[in-house]
Amino acid sequence: MQNPLSDAQWLGAAARLSARGRPLSRPNPSVGCVIVRDDRVIGRGWTQAGGRPHAEAAALVIAGAAARGSTVFVTLEPCAHASERGPSCADLLAAAGPETVVIGASDPDPRTAGSGVKRLRDAGINVRVVDCLEAKRSLSGYLTRQSQGRPHVTLKLAVSLDGKIALADGRSRWITGEPARAHVHARRAKCDAILVGGGTWRGDKPRLDVRLPGLEDRSPKRIVLTRGIAPDGVKIINSPEQISKLTDIQYLYVEGGAETAAAFLSADLVDHLEIYQAPILIGEGQDAIADLGLAELPQAHGRWRSVESRQLGSDLYRAYDRLR
Repeated sequence: MQNPLSDAQWLGAAARLSARGRPLSRPNPSVGCVIVRDDRVIGRGWTQAGGRPHAEAAALVIAGAAARGSTVFVTLEPCAHASERGPSCADLLAAAGPETVVIGASDPDPRTAGSGVKRLRDAGINVRVVDCLEAKRSLSGYLTRQSQGRPHVTLKLAVSLDGKIALADGRSRWITGEPARAHVHARRAKCDAILVGGGTWRGDKPRLDVRLPGLEDRSPKRIVLTRGIAPDGVKIINSPEQISKLTDIQYLYVEGGAETAAAFLSADLVDHLEIYQAPILIGEGQDAIADLGLAELPQAHGRWRSVESRQLGSDLYRAYDRLR
């Protein structure tokens, strides 16, 4: 007989469910919920397009009356504020009567912060708030927006083995192979906006869209870091710090070039780093990141935790979270 799953494992399953709602749940975070009875899933849900229904509401519909006496695992503290679109999730759970609710991250929104937990406990429900890294990572855009007033920033680099992104004359198509490029498009589809520098925009004329069958409608908003002009439908910002003014955007995907990468790193605005490394050597060419102005090695930019590594065809993909 298998041992029952731990809180962290069930919350991890809920976190993976939540990925299905990103980024279409905006402006709400994409939350995941799993309802369990006798170690068996009886309901599951994630935040739907436009932010409603919430994950808990969707999961409760599936579980029905069986939710009474169950254990609910949810990545974010259930909301405590009702709206014209329906009752709060804390009230829905209180009415459903689960025995226990396990929460992966507290909600910093002042309308809910602590109130969701209190309402559940007042209804006689056991509540455990677990400091779950996987749940927090699944909510990184929302939590970054709430705590720092800006979107969560991913910097993507496609490089050769010697860290180059292009030949000396700027030619770069294509460094990586088709599997890696398809993976990039899948990553774009998870973000609200994609940003490149003015030089990349003018030199490469990138489409900055999603070209995977069935996901074309998830193409993110396009942003250019420049002091110049851009065509209609493309937003311009003049500095990395201006990302705090980008409304409804929780996840920003920065694709370069080298000066833009250095600008975001120097401003300490990169939360997540994704590197696609092709098994080629370029030699003299354009570096992936421009000068960061370091005088001593101990000044090297930050420390990073490896969170994923996989082979994509002949290319190696590695992802890192910034340690803060």
